[in-house]
Amino acid sequence: MSPRGLVPLALLLAALVASACSTDETTSIVAPTPVQQTDTFGGTIGVNGATTFQFASNRGAVTATLSSVAPDSTVVIGVSLGTWNCVTGSNALPHDQAVQGSIIYGTVNATGSLCVRVYDVGKILEPVTFEVVVVHF
Repeated sequence: MSPRGLVPLALLLAALVASACSTDETTSIVAPTPVQQTDTFGGTIGVNGATTFQFASNRGAVTATLSSVAPDSTVVIGVSLGTWNCVTGSNALPHDQAVQGSIIYGTVNATGSLCVRVYDVGKILEPVTFEVVVVHF
């Protein structure tokens, strides 16, 4: 092959090598979609009693439903959602007139520890059992 024929071949080879080493590709990182979780908490509270349950949550919607109260489903108790500080929870969203079926709605702006609290608001005359269902991300 003559030297004149080598020049176009060398240029073609240089172009192919340059295109193979291109860094124009973009890499995207897709964060995993948070999965909705359900936690069920239950127990018994007495007159003037209360109990708090901690759970971890990601950003997004959170609900707490007082799914059952016994022996009297019409008794009024308190249920609240709040943040957990390793010792106790804050009552950021209190519902002091909750009855069976009551729901508290909230939105979490950052990943962290939350809590749901169930308490007597001065309306129970004997211990009651309860169940609270918390749905969150």
